[in-house]
Amino acid sequence: MDDIYEAIARLRRRGERAVLATIVSTRGSAPRKEGAKMLVQADGKIAGTIGGGSIEHQAYKEALKLISGNESKLAHYELTNDDASKEGMTCGGTVDVFFETIKPLPALIIFGGGHISFFLARIGKMVDFNVTIIDDRPEFANAERFPEVDETIAEDMASVMKRLAINSASYIVIVTRGHQKDTNVLGWAVTTSAAYIGMIGSKRKIRTSFTHLKTKGITQQQLDRVHSPIGLSIGAETPEEIAVAIMAEIIQVRRQTDETKNES
Repeated sequence: MDDIYEAIARLRRRGERAVLATIVSTRGSAPRKEGAKMLVQADGKIAGTIGGGSIEHQAYKEALKLISGNESKLAHYELTNDDASKEGMTCGGTVDVFFETIKPLPALIIFGGGHISFFLARIGKMVDFNVTIIDDRPEFANAERFPEVDETIAEDMASVMKRLAINSASYIVIVTRGHQKDTNVLGWAVTTSAAYIGMIGSKRKIRTSFTHLKTKGITQQQLDRVHSPIGLSIGAETPEEIAVAIMAEIIQVRRQTDETKNES
């Protein structure tokens, strides 16, 4: 059982989805008892078993149907006497299986380790994000300054961007110390599949950045994904308040995305 939970943790960290099927009740003959689990990944691979045979095959197909959404489900399966005989049991029975969607761990990736990041990282951990701080200054990206975050990276941002694994559970915040650095990160961010991209700055700075990126081949459609000025409009002024506004906007986007998946 530990292997399944370790697999779930790995999948969530990698931004992948899965469905965990668990037998919650049985009556009569059944291939496995309560608590048996099977993890079904998006690529069709499985870990664990709920007994094999026709019930597991039906549960496997159901898990693949659920894997792209956020829905949990309880399903009832019957094992006929003929099915039981084929699987080496004397008589049929029923099995109830609970399907739980395993969603990617949301990742908050903050470019810049300044005042706003200092507070945003803490709020991000409070609402269950995996938080990464990236800054090319070691004094602004280190475990002493950000003891609660999952990772701090003190390297040239261009080199870091090349190796980051961004997916639909990634939320990118751009709050570096300079206009040019913000623009460079933004040019990369809009080419990713991130769920959220936000960049701090005045309307003038934003227009300048967008104009420059268009000369580099970035389209208006890509730029339309950017939340800038960043954060919900709550009249925030201090770094603490701006961090709250940013995280509020990120939560709003995250929940709207969840609702869309539930409706589809």
